[in-house]
Amino acid sequence: MTGATGATGVAERLRAGGERPTPHRLRIAEALISAGRQLTAEEVWSAAGRRRGIGRATVFRSLDALVGAGVARRLELDGHVSAYVACEPEHHHHLSCRTCGKVEEIGESFVRPMAQRLADERGFVIDDARLDFYGRCADCARVAG
Repeated sequence: MTGATGATGVAERLRAGGERPTPHRLRIAEALISAGRQLTAEEVWSAAGRRRGIGRATVFRSLDALVGAGVARRLELDGHVSAYVACEPEHHHHLSCRTCGKVEEIGESFVRPMAQRLADERGFVIDDARLDFYGRCADCARVAG
């Protein structure tokens, strides 16, 4: 996430999404932004909560608020474990590395042709799409051979 990443930008996005920019939410958003990769709720709690007296339940509620406001996205890891990543406000999709946890945002231009084909061939009117690809990033694929 590289755009509105400061506390002010996150606070504005939370307000625009109908959420209050509480100190805990801002701290948790900052933990996601600074991580540079996907984090489980437990990892967020370890990074931003435990040392600062924020309870696990508050971390979960805050993550839900960040997702609801579009500040973060929930990704699904193996075993139905959720991970969270900070997101830019523009509509996008993700490449999620199962090895190192790095998440890369990809623009709508990658998905638009598929959406248009679905509309043309099936007559389906798409209102929203969220597509996440899981695998290995280029660095991890190179190391794996």
